[in-house]
Amino acid sequence: MRPATLRDVALRAGVSIRTVSNVVNDYARVAPETRDRVQAVIDELGYRPNLLARNLKQGRSQIIAVAVPELHVPYFAELVRLIIAEGRRRGYLVLVDDTDGNDAQERSYVGEAHPLNVDGIILSPLALTDADVAGRASRTPLVLLGERVSGAAADLVAIDNVAAAASATRHLIDRGRRRVAAIGVHPATGTGTADLRLEGFRRAHRDTGLPIDDSLLASTPRFHRDHGAEAMARLLDRPDRPDAVFCFTDLLALGAIRAALDRGLRVPEDLAVAGFDDIEDGRFSTPSLTTISPDKAAIAVAAVDRVVDRVESGEPAAPVTVTAPFRLVVRESTAGRGAA
Repeated sequence: MRPATLRDVALRAGVSIRTVSNVVNDYARVAPETRDRVQAVIDELGYRPNLLARNLKQGRSQIIAVAVPELHVPYFAELVRLIIAEGRRRGYLVLVDDTDGNDAQERSYVGEAHPLNVDGIILSPLALTDADVAGRASRTPLVLLGERVSGAAADLVAIDNVAAAASATRHLIDRGRRRVAAIGVHPATGTGTADLRLEGFRRAHRDTGLPIDDSLLASTPRFHRDHGAEAMARLLDRPDRPDAVFCFTDLLALGAIRAALDRGLRVPEDLAVAGFDDIEDGRFSTPSLTTISPDKAAIAVAAVDRVVDRVESGEPAAPVTVTAPFRLVVRESTAGRGAA
């Protein structure tokens, strides 16, 4: 059976299509008895208004686009799921795209007009620069996630990566580790998450007075498990191997643990490992993973809030930066069995 239409309701209730529309849109100028009759027919026929058509007529789609660089990465998958839930709660459909960190794909989201008719965009960039966003002419609300583009003319939602990385590194040092390595350095970027987490790593060393051995800074092309395993293997090939490692993501940390175990090392007795992101895999790994836990729910709510506020106000305003909280979660990979 085809869905009921406004015309079907109007014929059954003996009123005009305009009257049915007035009832659906809750306009006041409908007699109470007429409203009750029309509503009874709506319930009987199971009529549902075409929200898309109504929104398009009002110049809105009630759709938010979310674009992340690697949807298969658990952190982004978990975050997008929370954004979808928050968007639904606010009455918005969320469309999801995976840019693979491609600069042209990311720029398509900050150009004059996005190919999809969306009310707002939430973008986590990997290749985008401040210059790509600074001169954007589009009036479509844009919210950026993370600090890859930190000085751009758009709202930004992020955590304090420097403070978070310093917290994880200081935890390793406080547990008596003296040769602390870092995995995930991106020496060629000059901006973004990797640089901020490296700065936090350096800050913890400065704060504790522990010298940094730059030869223990291991670079990776991206933040995947195999990259963590490869970097850990290089560090373990050294005669003066590290006794702890701070990995810039949990995936890197899980790869590093695998490489250490393959060499016959015990984690954390021989090598303490800390990660970043608090993905579900780390809670169930053996050993379970000590990590920085960004408040992903707070990030999702803040990002959707910024988009919806921009859409519903319709007024241009200065960009806003929202800093979400984080916490250090200590587990077995640094504290051994019985860690909380």
